[in-house]
Amino acid sequence: MLTVYGNPMSTCTRKVLCLLDEKGADFEFSVVDFTKGEHKQPAHLARQPFGQVPAIDHDGFALYESRAICRYLDEALGGPRLIPGDGKHRAIVEQWISVESANFTPHAMKILYQLFFGPMRGQAPDQAVVTAARTSLQHTLAVVERQLAQTPFLAGTEFTLADIVFLPYIEYLVACGQGDLFTARPAVSAWWTRCSTRPSWLKAAGKT
Repeated sequence: MLTVYGNPMSTCTRKVLCLLDEKGADFEFSVVDFTKGEHKQPAHLARQPFGQVPAIDHDGFALYESRAICRYLDEALGGPRLIPGDGKHRAIVEQWISVESANFTPHAMKILYQLFFGPMRGQAPDQAVVTAARTSLQHTLAVVERQLAQTPFLAGTEFTLADIVFLPYIEYLVACGQGDLFTARPAVSAWWTRCSTRPSWLKAAGKT
């Protein structure tokens, strides 16, 4: 039995949900309600000591942190592999996951805090923060564009975890008016269309 503890609005939860749908896995989704502060209550802190989501319980094996969860589930469950078994191909997937976590998401989240999550809490956006973060993202996306001009997906010809980890942040960036970051780059734009219309992502993003 696999239980995912998360929130459907959470970027990190959506990574796990997308991977699970790609693999055709059965699981129970237990919603952690942020509005009720459930992520900071003892029951959830016992699963995730930092009070974040997601966390999982797989036949008594507990794990938190979305990238670790995705890696584990890809190996533990049946269905298509989202991390290849070949060492070189696997290293390329890991390379792009590292790019996402170090060179993309920190800048993307600065924008999202200002334009998406902050306003939900009644906070006015700081445009200077947005502008600086966009400049940093421009450099990262130029690197991504060069790769995607050569291959349809980041790690080659197949959709992998390397692609999944970027999707939740791009979804929200587009939603808060930053889509030009991606549409300005033909290869990135075509990749985003390929990824964002996959049934697994549409389901994870709550669009089906």
